[in-house]
Amino acid sequence: MLETLRLVAAIALATMFVVMGILHFVPTVARGMAAIVPPAIRKRVSGKLIVRFTGVCEIAGGIGLLVPGVRTLAAVALIVFLIAVFPANAYAAQHPERFGRAAIPFWPRLAAQLGLIALLVFVAL
Repeated sequence: MLETLRLVAAIALATMFVVMGILHFVPTVARGMAAIVPPAIRKRVSGKLIVRFTGVCEIAGGIGLLVPGVRTLAAVALIVFLIAVFPANAYAAQHPERFGRAAIPFWPRLAAQLGLIALLVFVAL
């Protein structure tokens, strides 16, 4: 029963990460994502490059969740990914007037990220 739940969670997470990753390559969505990269980071690396890179990371991680031999590694990589992208989400939350719907308030965003991390830990076990 527990293994079935892990598989269902892995499939759901994989679907979410792959779809979100693909959205990084849709021009209108990608522009919005590039805009929420904090300015201090954009000074060093192009926001467009970061969005493409993170899209590839999400797609690769999502696919990895579906491969039993690399599922744990993929889950750990996606946990690191979620932590790494959180500053962009926090930046957007601080500027709702600029980012509109992308500016999910900080605490709900943090709760969602922690929930995703918990699910990834569950899948990785």
